[in-house]
Amino acid sequence: MKIYQSRSFEKKVKKLNHKEKLELDNEIREIVQNPSVGSEKKGDSRGIFVYKFNLQNQLYLLAYRVIKEESIELIMLGPHENYYRDLKNYLKNR
Repeated sequence: MKIYQSRSFEKKVKKLNHKEKLELDNEIREIVQNPSVGSEKKGDSRGIFVYKFNLQNQLYLLAYRVIKEESIELIMLGPHENYYRDLKNYLKNR
């Protein structure tokens, strides 16, 4: 399975320290093993899944979408505060 990263996702990952990146890699592996592990959004964000997990004792959300059952696009990563607002703006401006 191929994994693609959006520019927004890449920028957030660059800011993480080594330990946080290792934890994030484990969470991404879980998504790859079971792509339906996240909750699918409704309305204008249909097709986007959001996976919630703890990173350094803080709730983080990872938005992704499955493309034709053979690849996953990692769209956005961030803490819960204003996450859905930022996700909606990102998707609108793509």
